[in-house]
Amino acid sequence: QVQLVESGGGLVQPGGSLRLSCAASGSIGSINVLGWYRQAPGKQREFVATITSDGKTNYPDSVKGRFTISRDNAKNTVALQMNVLMPEDTAVYYCNALITNWPKKPTAYWGQGTQVTVSS
Repeated sequence: QVQLVESGGGLVQPGGSLRLSCAASGSIGSINVLGWYRQAPGKQREFVATITSDGKTNYPDSVKGRFTISRDNAKNTVALQMNVLMPEDTAVYYCNALITNWPKKPTAYWGQGTQVTVSS
């Protein structure tokens, strides 16, 4: 079993910053990709950021330049630094990990989610 535990959500004013963290534990063979997704009320879950095992990152245009994803391979953790937050960033943020436990195929795991609210 693999567990992903997020932390760091909360309420912040527009223009402010938050840092989310996620720690993976359990039966972890190799973490291929770590990422963050979010889901606002009434909307589908959407991609926010991903980072590969060799540090390549990817962001949608909506957060590029404001959000930064990073990972610590030794600690099996991933973080999301969010700056210049806007009300439209309000959502539940989910940590995601694509993990390979050979000989099984890579499997995606999700955290329980952490609420981020941007409001004055």
